[in-house]
Amino acid sequence: MASFTIKDIENLTGIKAHTIRIWEQRYSFLKPGRTGTNIRMYSNFDLKKILNIALLNKYGYKISHINKMSEDEIREKIFLLNEAEVKQEYIVNQLIIHMGELDMYLFETVLNHHIKTIGIQQTITQIVFPFLEKMGMLWLTNHISPAQEHLVSNIIRQKIISAIDSTPFSNSDKTVLLFLPEGEYHELGLLFINYLLRNNGIRTIYLGCSTPLNDVEIIYKLKEPDYLYCHLTTVCDKFNFDKFLIKISEKFPGTPIVFSGLLASAYKKKVYPPINFKKSYSEVIEFITTI
Repeated sequence: MASFTIKDIENLTGIKAHTIRIWEQRYSFLKPGRTGTNIRMYSNFDLKKILNIALLNKYGYKISHINKMSEDEIREKIFLLNEAEVKQEYIVNQLIIHMGELDMYLFETVLNHHIKTIGIQQTITQIVFPFLEKMGMLWLTNHISPAQEHLVSNIIRQKIISAIDSTPFSNSDKTVLLFLPEGEYHELGLLFINYLLRNNGIRTIYLGCSTPLNDVEIIYKLKEPDYLYCHLTTVCDKFNFDKFLIKISEKFPGTPIVFSGLLASAYKKKVYPPINFKKSYSEVIEFITTI
């Protein structure tokens, strides 16, 4: 069973460590374990409880009142809250718990229900992306294993691919070539961009993750796409983004090259054509709808 430090709990719930300690002192709902050196350690069960309590507290319930509730009552109160944001946050929390418990059946059941209810696009933007952000916090603190990441990533990947396969064939005269540079294997964002393009009637050529630029150049010369597209979540330590931008600009000087993702949104230097950064989801959508 996974265990979490108080700092991990703070990052995942948004509740300050100082506040969590006060809760432990004043109320009975939280009793973390201790290491041999007296460091607090929280289980998956503790994490689940704090996530639910933090959610109710965020939307107006006093901790003293929550402390008197059973787990069933806490869940019932959450379901009675009307704000869409509450339900969205609760669903993300459930995915985190299912991942921590390696219950891939429930994880996939949650995704399937919301894809059926609100569609793949809203499921990805409202639920999957916030989940992946929290999963990234666990990854950085070594509280998620590569096996867990692969399991949940592959389930999400399958859902996006299924949605891509369901899009109709396009007769568009515009084509976008999508790829990730060598060393970048996190392709969920790029797959989703591929879906958005295809769903908007735009032809795509999908090369996928860790693609050498020489291979991109070969396909580029054969197919002559109108745009090149990269969605960068994270890259290997040896990757130099500045040098990559220079190199790709030199190789494809006459073609717009679009970047989105965390690396693009965090980039502070000025860029020049053919490079074009889309630093938010709304900018990505605007680009896709104006091709």
